[in-house]
Amino acid sequence: MKMWKHTLVGFLSVLSASSMAAPVELDRVAVIVNSGVVLQSDIDAAIVTLENNASKSSQSLPDMDVLREQVLEKLIVDTIQFQESERLGVKIDDNRLDQAIQEIAKERELSVDQLQISLAEDGIGYASFREQVRKEIAISEARNALVRRRINILPAEVESLSTQLATETNASVQYRIQHIQLRSDDNTDKPALEKEANEIVKKLNQGEDFATMAISYSKGPKALVGGDWGWLRKEEMPTIFADQITTQAKGAIIGPFRSGVGLHILKISDTRGLETVAVTEVNARHILIKTSVILSDDGAKRQLQEYARRIESGEIKFGELAEQFSQDPGSAAQNGELGYQTPDLYVPEFKHQVEILPTGQISEPFKTVHGWHIVEVLDRREVDKTDTALTNKAYRILFNRKFNEEASAWIQEMRASAFVEFVENDEAEAQ
Repeated sequence: MKMWKHTLVGFLSVLSASSMAAPVELDRVAVIVNSGVVLQSDIDAAIVTLENNASKSSQSLPDMDVLREQVLEKLIVDTIQFQESERLGVKIDDNRLDQAIQEIAKERELSVDQLQISLAEDGIGYASFREQVRKEIAISEARNALVRRRINILPAEVESLSTQLATETNASVQYRIQHIQLRSDDNTDKPALEKEANEIVKKLNQGEDFATMAISYSKGPKALVGGDWGWLRKEEMPTIFADQITTQAKGAIIGPFRSGVGLHILKISDTRGLETVAVTEVNARHILIKTSVILSDDGAKRQLQEYARRIESGEIKFGELAEQFSQDPGSAAQNGELGYQTPDLYVPEFKHQVEILPTGQISEPFKTVHGWHIVEVLDRREVDKTDTALTNKAYRILFNRKFNEEASAWIQEMRASAFVEFVENDEAEAQ
């Protein structure tokens, strides 16, 4: 799944407002976030953009104080995450960026030229738009890399779930889920929080708009897009969601129910039918070179270019170079081969390469969070309802479940440990 894509389509205009805003007189720092800042113009521009988008879609918004608090929190969290991407040295090249923008345009049923015209009509510069897309992908890649390290999937878990999938006839039913989270901690008045949750459910059952209520009340990760998690199979949802969905129909309001971070309310806004289990597996091989104090990015790139030249000239075989020089020990012992895998199991930049490369062609050197690579796709195959496909599917399901859970926890931990200082009328209050 392109984690950044859903974020961009849903949030881009909000998140990009700060970098696209026109100059504001007497701009000032509103929040200090670690070594960075959120400017007052960032907040103002994001609110204006939200209001414009709400007007276009006839979406009502909460009171300004509530809206400002939600936007401010989102900008703080995004600043923290972007600082992590910079710390990791994540860089998004122009080719990757161009492809992302093409996908955004396609999502909006526009060509790239039409997208530029649409942005200009909204007062958004295309150069600023590109840089904001680059930033969002960098944030997503850093988040993916750091959260992956927290995920541990046991072979017994994969085996158990693959057995279950083999016997289920409705494993591919998808749900369009909306979510409201009321966060609690040790200092929260829990009876008051439960009363608030029950009042929200009562209003929803009386016909209040779920998206508006989510924007107003939710502290969950999708609050500013009306709590919309998009289309998910039960196996892809956070476990606390999946456990609550049984035989409910479209339109059902579920909750409130409790988890370790607070109370939750769900709505099944839509459902859609079964899909067959069919995956494309790729057998690829690669050579990994890691940078160090004595090997720069340019040096690693030149080294891999030389390896590719020697392979293509017939001077040496790919597997021999991988065995001698690749710094991925597991694959180096197999002449660089990674075996048949679904591309989703790889980090985004590597996934992109194995998806677009013709079979038998060596890629240009490219960088991921692990280092610099060249990769060659040896073969592709379609797998439909075989044991291997079910095992891979089970792994992906478990990974997606745990990723969503761990990503939310990671963001909360990052936010809690960050230095955040709100600057108000020349006085500062630290949190």
